[in-house]
Amino acid sequence: MMMIFGNKFLYNNAWWFYIFGVLSLVLVLFFGIERNNATCWFQIPYVGTIQPSEFMKIFLIIILARLINEFNEKYSDPTIKEEFIFLIKILILVLIPSVLTFIEPDTGAVMIYLIITLVMLFIGGIRKRWFFLVFLIIGLVLGTGALIYITNQDLFIDIFGTSLFYRIDRLTNWTSSSGMQLTNSLIAIGSAGVFGHGLNNTPIYFPEMQTDFIFAVIASNFGLLGASLLILLIIFFDINLIHTVSKTTNFTDKYAIGGIIAVLLFQQIQNIGMTIGLLPIMGITLPFISYGGSSLLSYMLLVGIIFNVSNESLRYTN
Repeated sequence: MMMIFGNKFLYNNAWWFYIFGVLSLVLVLFFGIERNNATCWFQIPYVGTIQPSEFMKIFLIIILARLINEFNEKYSDPTIKEEFIFLIKILILVLIPSVLTFIEPDTGAVMIYLIITLVMLFIGGIRKRWFFLVFLIIGLVLGTGALIYITNQDLFIDIFGTSLFYRIDRLTNWTSSSGMQLTNSLIAIGSAGVFGHGLNNTPIYFPEMQTDFIFAVIASNFGLLGASLLILLIIFFDINLIHTVSKTTNFTDKYAIGGIIAVLLFQQIQNIGMTIGLLPIMGITLPFISYGGSSLLSYMLLVGIIFNVSNESLRYTN
């Protein structure tokens, strides 16, 4: 579908896509179905469930690519004031879907929005001082929250609510390598050996096997050999995507593709890392591998944007 419309159509209608995405995030809070204490999905008759936050990352990439390109074309050497005003606009733009998604709650998707924004702004040439300031503010906020959580958990719940307390509790489970989900995942992977237990033969149960912990299932079924092969295939796929678009001269495409590759790399590293206990557990899928129609479709659409760039490059060279 992306290759039918082309990237120019996407950029020209970026605001409409963004508005549609925000509206879908608002509506899912009122009309969505609840699963595992999260209201993230629409139930579509005869189709199944649709998760709006999966598509919001596409709309965010498109609108950010357009705005960053327009800013760079307008200001070849922007002043600090001009750059600050631009960053405030970007902050508001990203904050709206982030707050709505956080309420669902879907912390993993909020992290993806943040990664998209930071990487695209970095590629767009924004002064490095702003990144230092952002990381400083994030560090202060997280440090203050952690201090309250450690010293007075009742006060933490009163300020931030039980939902955020539960999510922080999952992080503390990770740091202490506790929690049934992580423990059983490590047992499944560790007991697989070199060749694994065989297809559909996972020896122990852990929640979200088909989505968040799909890597543990593959490692359990096919062992070290199968897990290593999967990682090599993922690396080969990423390198080919980067190589495919490295020759494009369209800056809007460069910014968009930077955001796409950042999302892919982040989800791949985060998903595999959390399955083996190296990173905190979040509701983040492994692109193209985890079960889920919305996730798979969103990544097919993102790759379609990259293929559009590749087709344009071939068109001009031929």
